[in-house]
Amino acid sequence: MIKFPVIERQVLDLSRPRVMGILNVTPDSFYDGGKYLSETKVIERIRQIVEEGADIIDVGACSTRPGAAGVDEKEEMARLEPAVELIRKYYPNMLVSIDTYRAKIAEEINTCLGPVIVNDISGGTMDSRMFETVARMKVPYILMHIQGIPRTMQRNPVYGNVVEEVKLFFKERITRLNELGFDNLILDPGFGFGKTAEHNFQLMEALDTFQELGYPVLSGISRKGMIWKTLDITPAEALNGTTVLNTVSLMKGAQLLRVHDVKEAVEAVKLFNCIHQFARF
Repeated sequence: MIKFPVIERQVLDLSRPRVMGILNVTPDSFYDGGKYLSETKVIERIRQIVEEGADIIDVGACSTRPGAAGVDEKEEMARLEPAVELIRKYYPNMLVSIDTYRAKIAEEINTCLGPVIVNDISGGTMDSRMFETVARMKVPYILMHIQGIPRTMQRNPVYGNVVEEVKLFFKERITRLNELGFDNLILDPGFGFGKTAEHNFQLMEALDTFQELGYPVLSGISRKGMIWKTLDITPAEALNGTTVLNTVSLMKGAQLLRVHDVKEAVEAVKLFNCIHQFARF
C-alpha cells in the first residue's frame, strides 16, 4: 500500500499520476537557465505551467546541473521568495514545491509564504538539519538520491549494483525520518545525479520495484543527458526522448513526473490513464 503525502491536512491524491512543472529562476540551469529572471518572464512561465495543466509548480533558485557552482543562502532566498510570492498572488490554490537542500530556506518559505513541498536533491546529506526541519513542519518531502555533490557528481560515479544501493539509501533515510515521527514522503531515484547513462537506464528498468518501499515515486528525466547524449542531440532537441521516458516511467508506476514541458507530459498522462483503466490486476 502506497502512502500518499499530505499538505495542509489535505491528501495529495496520487492514485493517478500527476505532473510537476519546473520554474527555474536561475541564470545557469542546464536547459532553461536565464529564461525566467525578470518578474514578467516569471509570471508568463507560471501562467504557462498552470494553463498547460500541471498539478504542482517546482521552483528552483540554485542550479544543480552537473558541474554547477553553488549559490549562497542569501542569493538563493532572494531568487526563490519573489517567485513563490507570485504564484501565491496569481494562483493561490496551486501546489508549490521548492527545490532546495537548505533547511533554513525550507523553513523560511514555509513560515512566511505558507506550506510548500520541499524537494531536496541531496536527500538530507547536504544539510544535517533538514530532516528535523521537515519533520517539525510536517510538509511533504521529496527524498532524492545523489552520489556526491553537483559540482563533481558526474566525474566518475561508481556502483556495485545501482538499483540496490539506491534502495538501501532510501531505506536508511526513511528509517531516520520515521524515527522522527515523519513519513510524509515522495521518493526520487535521482536520474543524472551521480550516475552514468547506464546507471540511469538500469534505474528506469527497475523503477517499479521502488514501489515496494511504500511511498510514491517521482521520475525526473526531463531533457537530461541520459536522453540527449544517448541520441547524440542537444537538450533543446530532447523533447521526444523525454516524452518516451516519461511514458516508460508511467508504465513503471511513477506517480509524479517532473518536467519542463508540461503540455506534453499532461498528454502522456491522459493517454496512459486511458490504457491503465483496462489494466488486469
